[in-house]
Amino acid sequence: MRLDRAVDAYVRHISVERGLSDHTVAAYRRDLATYVEWLGDNGVHDSSEVTAELVGRFAAERAAAQPPPAATSLARLQSSVRGLHRFLVREGTETDDPAARLRPPKTPQRLPKALTIDQVESLLDAAGPPPGEAAEADVVALRDRALLELLYATGARVSEVVQLDVDDIAHGEVLRVRGKGAKERIVPIGSYARASVDAYLTRARPELSRRGRSTPRLFLGARGAPLSRQSAWLIIQHAAERAKLSAHVSPHTLRHSFATHLLQGGADVRVVQELLGHASVSTTQIYTHVSIDALRDVYATSHPRAR
Repeated sequence: MRLDRAVDAYVRHISVERGLSDHTVAAYRRDLATYVEWLGDNGVHDSSEVTAELVGRFAAERAAAQPPPAATSLARLQSSVRGLHRFLVREGTETDDPAARLRPPKTPQRLPKALTIDQVESLLDAAGPPPGEAAEADVVALRDRALLELLYATGARVSEVVQLDVDDIAHGEVLRVRGKGAKERIVPIGSYARASVDAYLTRARPELSRRGRSTPRLFLGARGAPLSRQSAWLIIQHAAERAKLSAHVSPHTLRHSFATHLLQGGADVRVVQELLGHASVSTTQIYTHVSIDALRDVYATSHPRAR
């Protein structure tokens, strides 16, 4: 099969059948475009012509590129290549997998950066006043406060929150979240987030909705269109600047803070795994290291014979 057709078929597979996010699908397509271009420069245009030696050379050249690629980018690139060839074998297009022996580089395990509870409260206050204190006309502040309250209360990814419909939160004290691979999970909502979202739905969303076309999306932009992931990121950045938080704050910072604060409060790691929507508990266990570090710091400063 021609390589460009093979890539198109694989991208359709991961998008439609596996339900990967648009962001992930776009990244895989870019990686495979790089791969196909490299193969073309080496005179290979059909999947049947790809050999293990060629795949190894491609991986080695990308790893030696200048400036050096990030380990995470290189790992994703190799994952894209392995996925493509596995797919072709599974579909019966090819009989051999030339990427079967390709092993991704080890990526350094970075501990997530979490805010303190006081820092989270400062961030929320900087996004907008609490529901009872917001002016009627301040629809954007009501939306921003509701967005950040919901991110911290549920630990949801920003891509999951901007895809929420109004109906997803019309279930009392829980939220229906669609995660990676189109998997749904139910996450409780605390009273603070519920109050902020209710204030937004009652006093802000109707006004924002009138400015654009009708849409079921929960969070809307200033012109009434569904709020984008990039806009949500900017809302958090601006709130962090107003709160004078020196640490880098992103949507994932609130997700990290959610998990860390739950574990510090005594939550079981498997419960946190379920709330975050992690497929494996090993992904969630990185947060236990953060909690252990916090315990170690308290011990070192409190115990008379710790040092």
